Amino acid sequence: MKIKYWLTAVVACSALILSACGGSNSNSASAPAQSGADKTYIVGTNAEFAPFESRTADGSLTGFDIDLLNAMAKAGNFKVQFKDQPWDGLFASLNNGDLDIVASGVTITDERKQSMLFSDPYFDISMMVLTPKAKTFHSLAELNNMHRVAVATGQTGDLAVQKVLGAQSTKIARFDSVPLAIKELENGGVEAMVSDGAVISNYVKANGADKFTINKVPEFGVDHYGFVVRKGDTATVEKLNDALKKIRASGEYDKIYAKYFSN
Repeated sequence: MKIKYWLTAVVACSALILSACGGSNSNSASAPAQSGADKTYIVGTNAEFAPFESRTADGSLTGFDIDLLNAMAKAGNFKVQFKDQPWDGLFASLNNGDLDIVASGVTITDERKQSMLFSDPYFDISMMVLTPKAKTFHSLAELNNMHRVAVATGQTGDLAVQKVLGAQSTKIARFDSVPLAIKELENGGVEAMVSDGAVISNYVKANGADKFTINKVPEFGVDHYGFVVRKGDTATVEKLNDALKKIRASGEYDKIYAKYFSN
């Protein structure tokens, strides 16, 4: 009886195990593929470029680019995770796979298009020249008569000044961020600072308009910001473009724009 009972138990257990295994395989085979909503993009930014990206008093990221991409993620059914790092390492991190997207006030240029892909433009921008309050500025040629001109390393202001003074000019004073470059101007260490107009205006508004003169220069036309992805990653570009169209159509883009640029 004990042997018969033991054999019966073994058969019953084996049946249960096989049934469970069969159920597991069935569930695995019928499980849906990962949906677009589950896709999380790692987004690189340099939070020293207000009002596009910066940090609040409690350390959280804020800015036009941050809000815009969060809204796009919601409309486009994907997720974003931001990673704050120095500007000069953003594109290397993108190319080696540490980042999927760069959202950091990146101007679309022909030179950059050779090594990266851009989304559709999401913001129009013009560069400006910042000088001390008592000084005016009318033409880029005037840079030749200055002893030192401040720029943020690798940004479009840097590239623009290089075209006038030369890439190796000792007159170009490079800094890690726009605020540091403007602080040098405030301290009298340079005679002018060149950067994107919206960033300069934001800094001046927050730190005293009585200290500076913002100069519009005829040689500077209108440029455009775009989100950046790796060369060849057309799927991500298409997803970004589709999401951008959706928030423009819904009015969400205009709400975010008004939050940062209403005045």
